Amino acid sequence: MPDFDVLIRNGMIVDGALNPRYLGDVAIRDGFVVQLGRVRGSATRELDATGLVVAPGFVDLHTHYDAQVFWDPYCSLSGWHGVTSVAIGNCGFGFAPVRATDREQAMRTLTRVEAIPLESMRAGLPWSWESFAGFLDALEHTPKAVNLLPYVPVNPLLTWVLGHERAKAGVLPSDDEHATMAQLLDDAMEAGAFGWSAQRLQPSFERSVQRDHDGSPMPSDVMHDETCRVLARVLADRNEGVIQMTLVSGDPKADGRHYEELAEISGAPVLYNVVVADDRRPAMHRGTLKWLEGCQRRGLRVYGQGQTTDAGYTFTFEDWNLYDDAGAWREATVGTVPERLAKLADPARRAALQTDQPSSVTAPIPEVVIVRSESTPSAEGLTVGELAARTGAHPVDAMLDLAVADGLRTVFYGSPPNANLENLREILANRWVLFGVSDGGAHTKFVTSGRYPTETLVQVVREHEIVDLEEAHWRLSALPARFAGFRDRGVLREGAPADIVVYDFDNLAVLPMEIAHDFPGGEWRRVQRARGYRYVLVNGAITIVDDRETATYGGQLLRHGGVGARVGVT
Repeated sequence: MPDFDVLIRNGMIVDGALNPRYLGDVAIRDGFVVQLGRVRGSATRELDATGLVVAPGFVDLHTHYDAQVFWDPYCSLSGWHGVTSVAIGNCGFGFAPVRATDREQAMRTLTRVEAIPLESMRAGLPWSWESFAGFLDALEHTPKAVNLLPYVPVNPLLTWVLGHERAKAGVLPSDDEHATMAQLLDDAMEAGAFGWSAQRLQPSFERSVQRDHDGSPMPSDVMHDETCRVLARVLADRNEGVIQMTLVSGDPKADGRHYEELAEISGAPVLYNVVVADDRRPAMHRGTLKWLEGCQRRGLRVYGQGQTTDAGYTFTFEDWNLYDDAGAWREATVGTVPERLAKLADPARRAALQTDQPSSVTAPIPEVVIVRSESTPSAEGLTVGELAARTGAHPVDAMLDLAVADGLRTVFYGSPPNANLENLREILANRWVLFGVSDGGAHTKFVTSGRYPTETLVQVVREHEIVDLEEAHWRLSALPARFAGFRDRGVLREGAPADIVVYDFDNLAVLPMEIAHDFPGGEWRRVQRARGYRYVLVNGAITIVDDRETATYGGQLLRHGGVGARVGVT
């Protein structure tokens, strides 16, 4: 009888714990690492890792796979790029607790703020639950090729207690209503959740790019600070959990004080979203980094999630919603495709669209590149500014005249605001800033940020040598696992779950963008696969071989962060 289930031979082991790399073997039994080093014995399956890196699987903290996991066990793109564990329930958005009568509204809420196709949710969500505990049970029985750690999203909590209209109106909950919210959160955590999340892009901050399906603020955007305090006290009472929050009110100092207050009340890690190096406004990320360093010196557990990928945005105006930080654009891009077409073609709107230009997500409109045009192929490859110069039109008119002529099917590309390598170095110099943010299950028609683990190893480590392999794997695996509640994961050591990547460092690559028609309801998305992952293992099950899925579902729902009996450890 074999000694082990799987034995990985002769790999370069980078353990994720900042220890120096070394040549060795990894033995796995019953889903756990049981020996490391020069392992003697036989295995049911031996994997040759000669010339390859063997490291802990990556931990992706910002994914929005709450719907997609029900039709995509690999939670791709993440599962294709070496990710073995993900957090869901991010930014306060999700599907529990939700009453049966509120399901349609819950799905519509996700169509704009995270750009998840409505027809895919209608076709792909089983809706076998109302409570958060029921949602976890549904996840438990869903095939998974990655591990899931669930946070409790605040928007469903607000709607459950206050009702949709009162939640949207920003009503201050009564003491009894706050007590009910606290009990719902406590019940959810008792069932296995690990903390809570919220997006708070407050209406006083007019340049919010994350809106409800009708362009209005989300319930969490108008929630009160006291509600956050109530929920933070639940974590303190339980002495566990995490808070993941995006807060922008237009007053950075006040926002910072609120993060600090929640860290003080809860005693829990508070994950600040998001540290982004906007090349147009470098003082922004530098101020954030200085503040985070101050929190850390004072012992406050406030940590940043960094936007460390330079994935840009490829879009058409059939779906595009990330100009929502500009009111005129937000109003013009709400509605069905025919309604959008009529509004964007309306000459009476153009003056406002020219004046109130978006600024927060992509390059300025004149720098946006025209990728494909059915009506004017000669425009392909030009920037909007170049097309405007040729036609004598204002850049907004040049862009929208082209889009209207194509029935809104013109494909544009906007580079991200964080393409400057030196600014990225500044973010990565703070070793407590986490890598990401993937948004792997969101904005799937626009962006492919789920590639970030592969991109990190290729660009940050191999090409630019900003950090070495040891630090990269610590920050891709152990660091996010530690801060976000993934217990016993993120490192290769005896007794740890066998979440492992085996890859060819010299030939690792992010492949070109493709269109995949693989979502329910006839919907499509943009994807980028990886090259160079020889094997990916999740709880000892081999889920990827030579960059392709094996239809092996070793993932687990990590209730309470994955606490459980360890078996098979010698």
